Amino acid sequence: MQEKLKILADSAKYDASCSSSGSKRINKNGIGNASYSGICHSFSSDGRCISLLKILMTNCCIFDCKYCINRKSNNVKRAIFTPQEICELTINFYKRNYIEGLFLSSGIINSPDWTAEKLLETILLLRNKYKFNGYIHVKAIPGANRNLIKKIGSLVDRMSANIELPTNESLKLLAPNKNEKDINNIMQTIKNNKCKDFVPAGQSTQMIIGAAKETDFQIMKKSFYLYKNYNLKRVFYSAYVPVNNDKLLPNIITPPLLRENRLYQADWLLRFYKFSLNDLFDNYENFNVLLDPKTDWAIRHLDRFPLEVNNASFDELIKIPGIGLNSAKKILSSRKVWSLTFDDLKKMGISLKKAKYFITCNNKYYSEKYTINQSLIYANLINNEFRDKKALHVQLSLFDEIKQ
Repeated sequence: MQEKLKILADSAKYDASCSSSGSKRINKNGIGNASYSGICHSFSSDGRCISLLKILMTNCCIFDCKYCINRKSNNVKRAIFTPQEICELTINFYKRNYIEGLFLSSGIINSPDWTAEKLLETILLLRNKYKFNGYIHVKAIPGANRNLIKKIGSLVDRMSANIELPTNESLKLLAPNKNEKDINNIMQTIKNNKCKDFVPAGQSTQMIIGAAKETDFQIMKKSFYLYKNYNLKRVFYSAYVPVNNDKLLPNIITPPLLRENRLYQADWLLRFYKFSLNDLFDNYENFNVLLDPKTDWAIRHLDRFPLEVNNASFDELIKIPGIGLNSAKKILSSRKVWSLTFDDLKKMGISLKKAKYFITCNNKYYSEKYTINQSLIYANLINNEFRDKKALHVQLSLFDEIKQ
């Protein structure tokens, strides 16, 4: 069981549609264990962090997706859990307080329907025999019968059908066994079953970034389509990890993590900040990797700035770099009582590192030296983002301290 767990937890780590910790730290006479036991973290709608057992039922697969470590043509160690074994693992981990729920995916073995039936058998055992009422997220199997998808959806909290690649052309090239229509049918089935007990936490999907030649515009256009047509909770963007050698795959050493980050930022702007695709891209095909999409948009549209924080509407405030939704609400609330100054904004917890270039308080700039000059603003913001010119040519680290 321990050997199976090691293989099938490791095989599941590339699925970003369930957020993962990725830690390999082992227990050395202490409390807890973050090694290859497949513990990952997701988040509830109220912000709580939920620990999940993240595993594949099997890494055997009849598909041959070029980018996947588990493709049938790869010579890797294979394993398969029985439904009973998955249940025992889940319950034992839960009783030890390792986890609060389960993320279950699988390679496709024998056929999509056979695999989906085994997933259904597992969940039925957990819910009925073991009386497990914790959170369960299941990966839908492309090509599985619609009735099987409905039965699984009635028992789990969330389902994800990974679209994998932004265009059907790339899917045919890199995942020839998968069909965009099959994935869309799953999403439509989940959307159409609107009762409160059917996938109550909604559905999500994942796109691999950098495995094919799509532009950022094509990726975000696909995301916008999915949100609009299938009511998705999240589109996850997963930077392509070079785990296979194939002439159809890009020859890179490190995943495009900075590009992935920019896509997540743009996704947020589309969903919550009232930006449109045209706003984000204008006539460009890709994001400026040196600046976040909101700041880059603001620099391209300096004719709309500076905005006076004591007069600007909510929709105008949330398009100012450095001001988020909660900050905009604080500004609207506070300015009813008094006229806001830059010191007031700081006391509210609003970072002026970016905002100071695009706002005035009582018709005054943050500093006399600041003017609406595109070149100067761009240079100052780039200097804030990177330590020196050398940093412009390397991948940003999540752990680097940025000089102010």
